[in-house]
Amino acid sequence: MKVFTGADPRMGLGDVAAYARRVEAAGYDGMHVSETVHDPFLLALIALQSTSRIVVRTSVALAFVRSPLLTAYTAWDLARMSGGRFHLGLGSQIRQNIEQRYAMPWAEPAARMAEYVHVVRAAFETFRTGQLTPFEGEHYGFTRMQPYFNPHDSTDAQASTPPIYLGGVGRRMCTVAGEVADGLITHPTGSSPSFLEQDVRPALAAGAAAAGRDPADCELVAGFQVITGETEADLDAERERHRRQFAFLYSTPEYRRELERCGLGDLREPLARMVRANDWDRLPDLVTDEVLDVMLPSARYGELPELIHDRIGGLADAVTLPLPADPTRDRAMADVVRKLRDLD
Repeated sequence: MKVFTGADPRMGLGDVAAYARRVEAAGYDGMHVSETVHDPFLLALIALQSTSRIVVRTSVALAFVRSPLLTAYTAWDLARMSGGRFHLGLGSQIRQNIEQRYAMPWAEPAARMAEYVHVVRAAFETFRTGQLTPFEGEHYGFTRMQPYFNPHDSTDAQASTPPIYLGGVGRRMCTVAGEVADGLITHPTGSSPSFLEQDVRPALAAGAAAAGRDPADCELVAGFQVITGETEADLDAERERHRRQFAFLYSTPEYRRELERCGLGDLREPLARMVRANDWDRLPDLVTDEVLDVMLPSARYGELPELIHDRIGGLADAVTLPLPADPTRDRAMADVVRKLRDLD
């Protein structure tokens, strides 16, 4: 099982290089960078320039706020400058954020995302061959590319086409990933063993079948969530971090289905009420210790490889695990990463 980690979305740009080097030294296969308060492609550039082995993947860059051709140009450049270590992860976000934060139009996301990926792939093929590979759809088209604007390099025989991953929560987006993507990254609220087995895997298989693909060609990366650390103090700090994170995540209607699955549907209305009142600071009060115990496993580092293997082994091809907040714990996490691979 491959192991990836993320980064604090509020990490300063000046801290990204050192963090990426820590990720590489700890033995992770790669690092995810998100589109939260920074441009994810800028974060990816810094991380790639600071490392020599790990994959750096946007998880996720928002597709519907930028042109697919613009995305293709950026991804192509990052892949070429890094020797193929850049992976393009795309997501839809929710309607309110696209329309109200980004002032961009909204349309049915699954069908639109499929076309978006088709255009990006057509652009990659155009860049690779030097000849236009056109695409025309309902939402997007790509029908023009003069040689002057084509980054094709006939001397670069090793030009690497960046893999495309989708972030997905609902069954329709997971199905699209099975149809058109190289991988699916599950959301933190959609990575429980039951959800992966009953919803995600069948959707990926259905999408792959519809496209005549092998489901194994779409890698499943589980956005696994766990309270972990080396000491009780570490576990307590992680518990509070997850309390704040989950309060925000589950305040979003699209992510609340897991509450129902876990028998916590009564939280939906109080969370919605606080959001309507802009009472963001008190949201974590609703995520009690009892709620966390239901939603998240807890384990010290020494117990972590077996726990992950028991819960999602055979369901996911890769998993995300946080790099310790304390760099002195990196060696312990490196042991976790190594043992998790040995269990495969």
